[in-house]
Amino acid sequence: MFSTGQGRNAVAIHSRLPRKYLPLNPSARTFRLKAGMAASQTSSTSSRTDTSSDRTQQQADAAGVHQWFDAWMNAWRSIGAQAAANGNPFSVPAMPDFAKAATAQAGSLPFANPFFEQIAKQFAQTQAQPNGPAEGQPFNAFFGQAFNPQLAQQFTQQLAGLKVPSASIPSTRLQQLQSDYSREAMQLLQQSTQTSSTGIELKDRRFSSEAWKTTPVYAYTAAWYLLNARYLQELVDALETDQKTRERIRFAVQQWTAAASPSNFFALNPEAQKTLLESNGESLRQGVMNLLNDMQRGKISQTDESRFVVGKNLAMSEGSVVFENELMQLIQYKPRTATVYERPLLIVPPCINKYYILDLQPENSLVAHAVESGHQVYLISWRNADQSIAEKGWDDYIGDGVLAAIETTRQISGREQINTLGFCIGGTLLATALAVASARGEHPAASMTLLTAMLDFADTGILDIFVDEAHVQMREQTIGGKNGTPPGLMRGLEFANTFSFLRPNDLVWNYVVDNYLKGRTPMPFDLLYWNSDSTSLPGPMYCWYLRNTYLENKLREPGALTTCGEKVDLTRIDVPTFIYGSREDHIVPWETAYASVPLLTGPRKFVLGASGHIAGVINPPSKKKRSFWSVAGDDKTLPENPADWLESATETPGSWWPEWTSWLDQFAGKKVKPAAQAGSAEFPVIEPAPGRYVQERE
Repeated sequence: MFSTGQGRNAVAIHSRLPRKYLPLNPSARTFRLKAGMAASQTSSTSSRTDTSSDRTQQQADAAGVHQWFDAWMNAWRSIGAQAAANGNPFSVPAMPDFAKAATAQAGSLPFANPFFEQIAKQFAQTQAQPNGPAEGQPFNAFFGQAFNPQLAQQFTQQLAGLKVPSASIPSTRLQQLQSDYSREAMQLLQQSTQTSSTGIELKDRRFSSEAWKTTPVYAYTAAWYLLNARYLQELVDALETDQKTRERIRFAVQQWTAAASPSNFFALNPEAQKTLLESNGESLRQGVMNLLNDMQRGKISQTDESRFVVGKNLAMSEGSVVFENELMQLIQYKPRTATVYERPLLIVPPCINKYYILDLQPENSLVAHAVESGHQVYLISWRNADQSIAEKGWDDYIGDGVLAAIETTRQISGREQINTLGFCIGGTLLATALAVASARGEHPAASMTLLTAMLDFADTGILDIFVDEAHVQMREQTIGGKNGTPPGLMRGLEFANTFSFLRPNDLVWNYVVDNYLKGRTPMPFDLLYWNSDSTSLPGPMYCWYLRNTYLENKLREPGALTTCGEKVDLTRIDVPTFIYGSREDHIVPWETAYASVPLLTGPRKFVLGASGHIAGVINPPSKKKRSFWSVAGDDKTLPENPADWLESATETPGSWWPEWTSWLDQFAGKKVKPAAQAGSAEFPVIEPAPGRYVQERE
């Protein structure tokens, strides 16, 4: 999650600003967690009488803020005078009593200050004025009915029937967190009078530049932020509630703290300021241009997209499109060896991304690795859905997608059985298709490989926070074609933005700082270009998948689902299966990938790779990076508990790819001469790879 870089020991920091400009009342002793949840009966807060030094500090705090507030009020008065001249006057509230506010008791929030409590009370009073809130606040004069109390009451009445999860923090744990927070906050303030900031440790890459450490005020700002970010995360950890509620709160806190980092604001970022001076203002101009361009595109640029062209320096493996329909194209790759295994390999990539994640560059292409290992490789290239296929459902993706590709591969190769591989949701589609075929008495697969795929959706990782009955119903009624509404599309841009915010510091705010504050053009990176090349899905297909897997987890139950007219029973897939999971995968936790083991009945081999959902899979041998864990041989009685399997596994340095091809070779048949040309008389070549579908963009 968040690296705070803040130890329990005192840190030294010096600020040349007068104390009155320091953050307000960081030594507040009390905290009350209010997040729309039922308060705990076991939690309690405590108050202590402010010491003389505390009151002196609060008076200094209020005096400094008084200057800011005075300027703010003057601006309001100016706006009010202009509005009055235009015939639309509004009153301006009187200034609060700063002396009284500064000597009052501390409030109930960790950053609370009596000054703000005074403002809050006055705001409430102005909202209750007889002539309505628009008379009391300039906000309301401009936004009209947005602050209308009658509308607010109607809104709260609509929310009254909602069941709000309860969450609480045990009083002893809360008091300990408060004590730790107060102690460290006081240490920061006490050390701020020293003449050097060299004692501060900012173990966070956002503050790794020397500019943060050499200027005391910036070092203090970063340290204060990291302390509070960690405190909020510790509060989430201490919550007593159900797992889903905790993770939703954690996600919300993560988004807030990531957005609130001082590195994201020009006035608080010394690196951005230095770049502005060194470039004579050019960085600011370029940053604004970058922002405007991204606003037009609807997403933040993560790489220099002008440096990549699919088919020229991405998806370069030579091949031909030999079949296509409304949903997909089938690519047959050109052999690179004098002989090939007689039984071909069909790859089913995820339909929510473009397939070329498996064929980025020659040096990191899983497709190229399989071809160079002597396998005949076929691959599905899914269409980027538009309104013309918005009505397509899960059955269409199984029947006209995976099953059609299997049958075409069999006919072109002349083999009764083929080897199959599914990646991510492609693995879910593949397993469902093979279960349908098995229900029909057909057995087209000699083996199955599942890469970071889910068949049991009991633990869906971080994505679980987005899925509940209300969300699924909303999708069904807006894009799923329910209740007579026309079907729509689940836009790829929404997928891309969601996955980016799963890692906000790395995939969002990092680029806000570099692109906009520093005016830089992102470095070219093939993986991030692919990440931005999103794919849309038909609404009915997406909604079926969301409800029956993520929400209701029916795929694991024999006969619970009917697809293409057949009852789906995964236990009928009695083929050798290679299952791969990535150790740090936050989208498909490796334990969830392992949960496929008890659902299948054939010989199974499980391999655990290092790194995450994509980097773990795309780990070519030539890089000599990372490692993987495996157990020798295939076993029909692998332990059901993944921890038990890991205890018996052996770690091997390097890529897992050779381990997989060695396993695959035994099911590929004998070596034969490759076909002279792609396709067949029935399935002639349509166009060269990578084909048209992969080049369609939103």
